[in-house]
Amino acid sequence: MVLEVALIDIVAGQEDDFAAAYAKGHPVLASTPGCRSVRMTRGIESPTRFVLLVEWDTVEAHIENFRDTERFTTWRSLIGPYFAAPPVVEHFTDVPA
Repeated sequence: MVLEVALIDIVAGQEDDFAAAYAKGHPVLASTPGCRSVRMTRGIESPTRFVLLVEWDTVEAHIENFRDTERFTTWRSLIGPYFAAPPVVEHFTDVPA
């Protein structure tokens, strides 16, 4: 399993519109083959900052089944207009205890 973490800064005053766009686009992302779960969180101290957490089977599932497809274009067209800056996106794996 791979965790995609995206730090998303939204234009001040557009947070609620962004959240509504996310709700609309959620099924596009969540139904992607290889996607295990999707969760969006909002900053308490920084309410214009959101963190998207997506569990993928593999990095390749993220890239090949989402980023390189029309799904990503649809997703980005919904949420992209609210970005204050391009999101910072990285992939992570669990560290054994």
